[in-house]
Amino acid sequence: MKLRIKFSKTGSMRFIGHLDLMRYFQKAIRRADLAVAYSEGFSPHQIMSFAAPLGLGLTGNGEYMDIEVSSYTTSEDMKNKLNQVMAEGITVIHVTLLNENAVNAMSSVAAADYTVRFRDGYRPDFDWESRFMDFYSQPAIPVIKKTKKSEQELDLKPSIYSLSIVPEAGTSSAVRMLVDASSSGNIKPALIMKAFMQANNRNLDEFALSITREDIYTNTGTKDCPRFLSLDEVGSDF
Repeated sequence: MKLRIKFSKTGSMRFIGHLDLMRYFQKAIRRADLAVAYSEGFSPHQIMSFAAPLGLGLTGNGEYMDIEVSSYTTSEDMKNKLNQVMAEGITVIHVTLLNENAVNAMSSVAAADYTVRFRDGYRPDFDWESRFMDFYSQPAIPVIKKTKKSEQELDLKPSIYSLSIVPEAGTSSAVRMLVDASSSGNIKPALIMKAFMQANNRNLDEFALSITREDIYTNTGTKDCPRFLSLDEVGSDF
């Protein structure tokens, strides 16, 4: 049976890399005494698949991993068993049962929803909220995307599915954006923020942003007419 686990990653755990997070869950699953399935061969390992790894330093309210088990109890019981062995900063939110033919979390990712904030002391020295929407309303947002091996010029606009300014407590505001997170696109929020600052003749400090990934989505529609569904809605309670 395939289970999908939705969890949050906050606090100091945002500095734990993906490989360490995977090892952490392997140990937590054993401590929770879940009947996890193992691969065959000379070096058996727990059968698990994570959705898109979260960047180091980012927090997440909707992270996902799939595991296979040989038996299970109920969604609530398995969530509670996992939370009893979790360290501070990792909280299991939901456990669902996947259809036997369901695509794994990693292969399902099509889009991700982010909240981006400027940290105290790094807020722009201009009316950035109104200028941001002018920036987004452009017909094209050309940028240079750098990789380890090359540089590529691309237009960010088709990869931003929605964007808005969200007022928060005090005088601060946040940017909420739904962007392409597929293997062929995978647009980072920091790249959009950097393009905005450069368009206003400013540089973006590497410590300026606080970024939270709110949720991850699969596309149940088409490329031209997408219909995004949270990975948490693919499974069902049991």
